[in-house]
Amino acid sequence: MLRRPAWADTAYPDFTGMFKRGLSRLRLSPSLALCIPLALIVLATWNIPAHAQDAVTLEGAELNKAILDNLWIFIAGVLVVFMNAGFGMLETGFCRQKNAVNILTKNLIVFALATLAYWALGYGLMYGSTSTGFIAFGNFFLSGLDLTVPIDPAGGNYLTPAVDFFFQAAFAATAATIVSGAVAERIKFVDFVIFSLILTAVIYPISGHWVWGGGMLSEISFLGEGVGFSDFAGSTVVHSAGGWAALVGAAFLGPRIGKYREDGSAGALPGHNMSIAMLGCLILWIGWFGFNPGSELSASLNVPYIALTTNLAAAAGGVAATATSWAVSGKPDLSMVINGILAGLVGITAGCAGVTPLSAVIIGAIAGVLVVFSVFFFDSIQIDDPVGATSVHLVCGIWGTLAVGLFDQELGLFTGHGATQLIAQIIGILTIGGWTVLCSVIAWGAIRALFGMRVSQEEEIIGLDISEHGMEAYSGFSKEAGVGSPVSSSRS
Repeated sequence: MLRRPAWADTAYPDFTGMFKRGLSRLRLSPSLALCIPLALIVLATWNIPAHAQDAVTLEGAELNKAILDNLWIFIAGVLVVFMNAGFGMLETGFCRQKNAVNILTKNLIVFALATLAYWALGYGLMYGSTSTGFIAFGNFFLSGLDLTVPIDPAGGNYLTPAVDFFFQAAFAATAATIVSGAVAERIKFVDFVIFSLILTAVIYPISGHWVWGGGMLSEISFLGEGVGFSDFAGSTVVHSAGGWAALVGAAFLGPRIGKYREDGSAGALPGHNMSIAMLGCLILWIGWFGFNPGSELSASLNVPYIALTTNLAAAAGGVAATATSWAVSGKPDLSMVINGILAGLVGITAGCAGVTPLSAVIIGAIAGVLVVFSVFFFDSIQIDDPVGATSVHLVCGIWGTLAVGLFDQELGLFTGHGATQLIAQIIGILTIGGWTVLCSVIAWGAIRALFGMRVSQEEEIIGLDISEHGMEAYSGFSKEAGVGSPVSSSRS
């Protein structure tokens, strides 16, 4: 005989009544309201059927080439994704202990946000099937693509849309991560989330289309046939674009409490853990071997050459920044060593495939010197950038892009090819810079007007870990004695 189960006699809450009462009390916050348009887009396009491309059958050497190319770009993409760990550790180490959770959270969530935003809109605006020169359309949500079929084998592109999207999404996330460091320690978490979505879904993809998607900067007609803006792996498309957005954000926020004295000079707000900052730098250095060589977009013999120039520039940047900061301040500053290495990496990114090893060293060394004086300059105008993101990514991104027009073996002024390419580089820098600044001013201005943008003075003093997240990075350890000294507690 079947028994009535015991749980059947248990009194449960009236979930239906609770749901109805909850609906009647619901008030949409501004941030939740912003999700409604995106949700409508998803619902509107969810059932759009994908139209498969014509069947492509690869055999023999072509099949092997396709497998090798896709495998290499996947590995390179993983290295670029791993750079998020480097950014997170570097930014956290450069900032104060009370904001560590906030910075780690931003650097972790930004890749998730960028992936979804780029999947929904960004990839279609950058590489969509239809282009106006200014913007691309189509393939939103990766619709209309056979994700396992090579994009254009006849044209030598054996990548599938799946791996191409993965690699490009990692680049979009990098642009947003650059912003994180410059606005650290005083921005509201939700405001950073909103701007990251705007940047990766709209601002970055549109300017990226101009260069890498066949848009208006890929060929500048009045400069002559075949002359276009050249940015191999993104000194401007990714780094200076992210730097411009970061600069505008930092300017809108204003400096951290206590950063500048009454006489206008910069005060010291030292980072709490230079060990993880150094480790973050090394992770970024390693990740750049996916960022630059991966931008070859195939497994070719150029890959190790690009890795060589990348490594030389990073080394030269680190050494030059060390020597410069030592000469200026009398001490070899570790933070300048770190930023010098990153400056060299950003500087070589645009020209890594086309300059000689000697030129790579020169480019990296100049970037290392520039980053030191750039940090001093932004402090002099009271733009508070806790990690030097604007100096590394904006200033050295511009320098690296100009360096293509000076040092490229087939295009450069110093290699006997005239100033035409240098002019194209200047046009590209100004165009992408102007676009990013305009959009960033609008976006940051709207965010500040709607949500306030900056945490309260009390919250900033307490620290964003407690005020924004309700937790500490080093809970149970004495702040006075330093991380690693346990604090006795009566709590179990």
